[in-house]
Amino acid sequence: MSEEKLRYSQEELNEFQEIILEKLQNARKEVAFIKETLSRRNDAGTDNTASTAKVLEDGADTAEKESLNQLASRQLKFIQQLENALIRIKNGSYGVCIKTGRLIPKERLKAVPHTQHTIEAKMMRND
Repeated sequence: MSEEKLRYSQEELNEFQEIILEKLQNARKEVAFIKETLSRRNDAGTDNTASTAKVLEDGADTAEKESLNQLASRQLKFIQQLENALIRIKNGSYGVCIKTGRLIPKERLKAVPHTQHTIEAKMMRND
């Protein structure tokens, strides 16, 4: 059978869905942890407001908060991409490259389950 496969089977899609759901669960836990860390930092920041050390500490706190906010933002974007992948599974377009229309290899989808591009299409895009 030399005909190229155009879609993944329901069984294969179920397998990808499990991978995505696990990654979603982990990403949501990470966002919750980051939010909890940020709120604890905000609660602890009202004591000693007069010392020079406090000014330095506030600067470090601000940098750490910015870093945590960036991390949370990346995780939220990742969550959105995973949720979009679940929608593609439901509507039957999951695993098909939006640039070439070809099936994205299983190995790539297992590593990057939210991707919409084959490696070839991604390389063309980055040129």
